[in-house]
Amino acid sequence: MAKEKKVEQITDMEVDFAQWYTDVCKKAELIDYSGIKGVFIYRPYGYAIWENMQCILDDMFKAKGHENVYMPMLIPESLLQKEKDHVEGFAPECAWVTMGGSEKLEERLCIRPTSETLFCDHFKDVIHSWRDLPKLYNQWCSVLRWEKTSRPFLRHREFLWQEGHTMHATAEEAIAETEQQLEVYADFCENYLAMPVVRGVKTDKEKFSGAERTYTIECMMHDHKALQSGTSHYFGDGFAKAFDIHFTDKNNQQAYPHQTSWGLSTRLIGGIIMTHGDNNGLVLPPKIAPIQVVVIPIAAHKPGVTQKARELAQQLKEAGLRVKIDESEQSPGWKFAEYEMKGVPLRLEIGPKDLEQNQCVMVRRDNLEKTVVCLDGLVEQSRKLLEDVHQGLYEKAKKNLQEHTFAAYSLEEAKRLQEEKGGFIKTMWCGEEACEVKMKEEGGMSSRCIPFEQETLADVCPICGKPAKKMIYWGVAY
Repeated sequence: MAKEKKVEQITDMEVDFAQWYTDVCKKAELIDYSGIKGVFIYRPYGYAIWENMQCILDDMFKAKGHENVYMPMLIPESLLQKEKDHVEGFAPECAWVTMGGSEKLEERLCIRPTSETLFCDHFKDVIHSWRDLPKLYNQWCSVLRWEKTSRPFLRHREFLWQEGHTMHATAEEAIAETEQQLEVYADFCENYLAMPVVRGVKTDKEKFSGAERTYTIECMMHDHKALQSGTSHYFGDGFAKAFDIHFTDKNNQQAYPHQTSWGLSTRLIGGIIMTHGDNNGLVLPPKIAPIQVVVIPIAAHKPGVTQKARELAQQLKEAGLRVKIDESEQSPGWKFAEYEMKGVPLRLEIGPKDLEQNQCVMVRRDNLEKTVVCLDGLVEQSRKLLEDVHQGLYEKAKKNLQEHTFAAYSLEEAKRLQEEKGGFIKTMWCGEEACEVKMKEEGGMSSRCIPFEQETLADVCPICGKPAKKMIYWGVAY
């Protein structure tokens, strides 16, 4: 009955992937719609996932020497106008405050779509000497971008994120910072979210507004579409010049510092859903799951069952695991389906027969495989099974990535592969934007990145026939 109940609630991903995704977001109680179009409510379970992600990332950033700060949410229009390319890139998405109480403001205030200008306005007041560098800041906040379309986690008008902003004495130091933080994101995705990534550089057409260079990690979803999962930007000294940020270097000369920014947002929760979820619902990587083990008494009315279930739950909690025991009057089958829907990595079942044999049954969420575990080694076995779940999720996602990455040697072949199989299409490229535009218009794919790991597939660009300069990944993206 539990399976039937879930089939009725969730559309199969093979039938309608978009509807399956929305069903999971709603039925797993991750998110809800608000009264404002494009602005969502993060429900406790969904927000708990973000809190766990935030806690891990915050430690990773601080281990690299970054400090948390908080900037205002409002940006005066005159301040925003100081960096022309940056402003033009965000202008269509800006939301403006024009009234303060009942009075019209003398100057419009933009609700931050990102905070480069705010940080630069601050940096000019606190950077004077080479001794003041580097400045390694990070901010946890929400931003507002007036998107025309919205989708839970993937595209919000208001969304949660972190944005790192740093200043360095030299270009070399800033570029090293940019690359370092991209690797932090890749480490987080692969070793905490079980999401394999492709590391690379964005084309000039796709780079961040105002940046000299944008690095990215790209992930592949169940439906073989790409998700840009984290970006890191090198700005050079463009912002520093626009905002008149300068310092006295070691040679007692005036110089402009070099800047970076890097960001990762709650869209990664959408990535987790679309990378690991199945037709029973959400499947969560153990390291960020709000509940890592759910304990379910079987035949709870029998003597000793509930008491032992409570003891086991407490034992696991004391070992540092996130545990919930469900003592509700719902049937075991209903509970199984409910926690499968919520993606809990491990389910512990304990009943009268298990008590007699000093054992329990543990069920992995990723493959629903059952393991009989002796209670004497419960903590060790639980930890091992959680690691097995992570590894199983990673290997499955890696297989999906590898099996849906294809080499193409002509525009026609690239288009055919995308239409028939989806995924990443890798080709050589001359580096010309005209060919990038042609691939988008005729092949239906945007450039995802120029991967760090290069291959020589051919000598010429398959789009124009000119000499090829590098290999590039193309794909359809969220």
